[in-house]
Amino acid sequence: MGSWLSRKSKFDDTSNTVYLMQMPRGTRVPSLSPFPLKLETYLRMAKISHKSILGFSLSSKGKIPWIRHRGKDVADSQFSIEYLNKEFGVDFNAHLTNEEKAVSRAFLKMVEENLFWVLVCYRWFFMDPKDFGFSKPIPWLWLAYIRRMTRGYAYGHGMGRHSEEEIFHIGKLDLQALSDYLGAKKFLFGDKPSETDCSVFGMLAQFVFSNIESPHCALIKKEFPNLERYCHTMRNTFWPDWDQVLKGDASSTKL
Repeated sequence: MGSWLSRKSKFDDTSNTVYLMQMPRGTRVPSLSPFPLKLETYLRMAKISHKSILGFSLSSKGKIPWIRHRGKDVADSQFSIEYLNKEFGVDFNAHLTNEEKAVSRAFLKMVEENLFWVLVCYRWFFMDPKDFGFSKPIPWLWLAYIRRMTRGYAYGHGMGRHSEEEIFHIGKLDLQALSDYLGAKKFLFGDKPSETDCSVFGMLAQFVFSNIESPHCALIKKEFPNLERYCHTMRNTFWPDWDQVLKGDASSTKL
């Protein structure tokens, strides 16, 4: 896969540029998946030179996103961040205590392993795809295939075995936990962003900016306004060109 993409996209494997493979841009958020948004936010926070390659080229693990750096392919958003931390000497958790690092890990897993499936279930089972920002309509046959496949994944995870009311309740508890811990702080652990802020923002942005017709978006606005404020803070701080990116940013290449 790496060699085919290298020829197709003409990667410069001698430069220090990080190539980020991710799905095409959405109309409301730079990525309709929280994981590419997490990874691209990290790259911006770390001020690492990078270029997005937009398409549906999957990693060796069959997922998106993944990165290429100096000829090396790294799959999975978290493994990509850990790799980049070592390569570029980045540590956004250096200011955290051991206790805060433990809390950070717990929030990371809650967001990516639990709240993510709430997002998935609402998008593919309870919402119309046009309501969360696809740039083009999804053909009905392709939509039916995605829903069938996703239902199997969600059922295997366990979230897909619950009713809509139960899934909403689970999501509300996760959002409550994030809101209670964030409080009036600028970032999750204070005035400095941490690595987990990338993941939390990547997920919350889907509810606040993309799934604007969802009950969780309404819930955030009504009961957890600090989460909406937090999303705007992250966007304004690390994505000042947000609107330009949605319109088609010049730093991205389409396959």
